[in-house]
Amino acid sequence: MASQDWVDKDFYAILGIAKDASDADIKKAYRKLARQHHPDTNSGDVASEKKFKDISEAYSVLSDPDERQQYDAIRAMGGGARFAPGGAGAGAGNGGFEDMFGGLFTGGARRQPGGFNTSGGIPPEFADLFGGGGFGGQTGFQRPPSKGADRTATTSISFSGSIRGTTIGLREPSGDVIDVRVPAGIKDGQKVRVRGKGQPGPAGNGDLMVAVSVKPHEFYTRDGDNLRIHVPVTFPEAALGADIQVPTIDGETVKVRVPAGTPSGRTLRVKGHGVKTSKVTGDLLVTIDVAVPKNLNKEAEAAVKAFAEATADADVREGLAAKARL
Repeated sequence: MASQDWVDKDFYAILGIAKDASDADIKKAYRKLARQHHPDTNSGDVASEKKFKDISEAYSVLSDPDERQQYDAIRAMGGGARFAPGGAGAGAGNGGFEDMFGGLFTGGARRQPGGFNTSGGIPPEFADLFGGGGFGGQTGFQRPPSKGADRTATTSISFSGSIRGTTIGLREPSGDVIDVRVPAGIKDGQKVRVRGKGQPGPAGNGDLMVAVSVKPHEFYTRDGDNLRIHVPVTFPEAALGADIQVPTIDGETVKVRVPAGTPSGRTLRVKGHGVKTSKVTGDLLVTIDVAVPKNLNKEAEAAVKAFAEATADADVREGLAAKARL
């Protein structure tokens, strides 16, 4: 079977190669164009679908030495057609000519009423181009081979490790140890990906996903990228104002100004002393707790009584009843 329209089609131009191109050149050109115009990557693109059929037809002819020789002869004569093996005449069947997609796919695709049947698959030498043989869906090429499945694991680290970053070792059932680098600033519940340590697969190993649990700290509490602490001050410091020294996560201290008249529970912000990551640096949020002494000596007790007498006119609960009404 042969094509009547070979004379109108320049397969060399379709593949973008010279007429004296080698077999290697033909394969290379087809591989590049087939990947570019494959239906799986150009869904709904009619132009790419037609281009894919054209380059597939061109490759099926030019990659076969006998068909290429006959094609070149037909093109040189400016017309004509080659007949099917076994002497099928010009008037037989579909005019006696091989469908222009005959033999294109390994399953022997043929023109069907209303379209083409491409159920056979890609030429076997290009099986790796789209992940292997058969079709699925409209165009039917299998998706590229996938990586193996991911594995999961959990680990617990100290609060300090979450702030500064750390490396932990996870032991496999086989006894091997996987080093997991935990980045600085990781939050409780976040996951760390260890590439290539999952299940094996055709396209390589999957990854290991490690969920990280952060142990609480007795002094620091994390709030996003900020750190919260409670710092006690004396009544005179809160009433009159004072400069106090506050510890930071870096192991140093920073001076914080407590304004005069600061009530218990007020929060002061210290810029740049929170959680440090590769993207942001949080703040230190200092909540003031006014400490009430439990035991007073005689001098202190006398001073407090004197203060109470001096401030007797102040009613700190004024308006409280009105607020409490339902």
